[in-house]
Amino acid sequence: MFPVFTDDQIAIRDAARDFAMSEIDPGAAARDASGEFPQAILKQLGEMGFLGMTVPEAYGGAGVDFLSYILALEQVAYADASVAVTMSVNNSVACAPILAFGTEAQKQTYLKPLASGDVLGGFMLTEPDAGSDAAALKTRATKVDGGWRLNGAKAWITNGGVGRYFVTMARTDPDKGKKGISAFILDADQAGVVMGRPEEKMGLRSSKTVMVALEDAFVPEDAMLGKPGDGLKVAFGGLDGGRIGIAAQALGIAQRAMDESLAYAKARISFGKPIGEHQMIQTYLAEMEAHLQAARLLVYRAAALKEAGKACTVEAATAKLFTTESAVWICDRAVQIHGGYGYSREYLVERLYRDVRVTTIYEGTSEIQRMVIARELLK
Repeated sequence: MFPVFTDDQIAIRDAARDFAMSEIDPGAAARDASGEFPQAILKQLGEMGFLGMTVPEAYGGAGVDFLSYILALEQVAYADASVAVTMSVNNSVACAPILAFGTEAQKQTYLKPLASGDVLGGFMLTEPDAGSDAAALKTRATKVDGGWRLNGAKAWITNGGVGRYFVTMARTDPDKGKKGISAFILDADQAGVVMGRPEEKMGLRSSKTVMVALEDAFVPEDAMLGKPGDGLKVAFGGLDGGRIGIAAQALGIAQRAMDESLAYAKARISFGKPIGEHQMIQTYLAEMEAHLQAARLLVYRAAALKEAGKACTVEAATAKLFTTESAVWICDRAVQIHGGYGYSREYLVERLYRDVRVTTIYEGTSEIQRMVIARELLK
């Protein structure tokens, strides 16, 4: 199953591309150097409907299909992966779980400000000692009058310090193991939510990632997402979509690396001719293009399956595994093609190489994707 794009999908893709290249791309290098969070750009993306793309219009979203979201995300990542990851998190792990598991009141309360960009959202699952093994989390939710008190620590929280509403997992019944974990919509604008300083990351430097301490942070009764014990169901419910989203980000970065490499191969003269005329460079470019075409087919196919409501766990995991690993390799080759200049911040491929590396790690490592694929095949 491979999609034929509709006129609306093409229009959304092109609008995302135009905005990305005119408004996001020009300041990307400066933001990477300074670590400045692109608040104004995110506000504009919200006004354009890009922060709640699949959220119905009744809840303040754009109400478009999942493939349109993937196409737009790819274009934003082409310009600046830091902006793309903020957009992705708001769409896939803040809005999506609330849309899937929230009550009507929760959707009205939280989705409208999240989808419009009035506030940003995030996801608090990972802890210092609970990464891929999400069921090992230790954060506790203790019942009190009117709601719950959360205590614990969360790690690698995207949009920490700049976001307000976070889908948060905590243990409500320690004796029930995995079934004792529940999901909450946490308002981070309170004294009990202590945001650490932004992590000094290798890439995605203008995206904010922090450690979070929860010290008697209060969540009202009506902010539990789903039923008690539904925490991992909520956390994993949107995994297929999240994996496809990360693959789309990696695809955008890889395409930019390819385009930069082609331009450099035509302009750089070595031994009296453009380096693109040397067989070894041609081999690199050909293999990069082959990986790109295969990755794009996998990503779009997985997105089309999800949009059609069909099972796509294997396809989503395969798209993330192949695309992110390929994107890392493509960016590595791009640096090699640029030679010494590829190691300099004067050239864009240096940033692309740093930004792409994490795509094989977050929202499920490549090792986890291999486990998922094998497990599904063996069922």
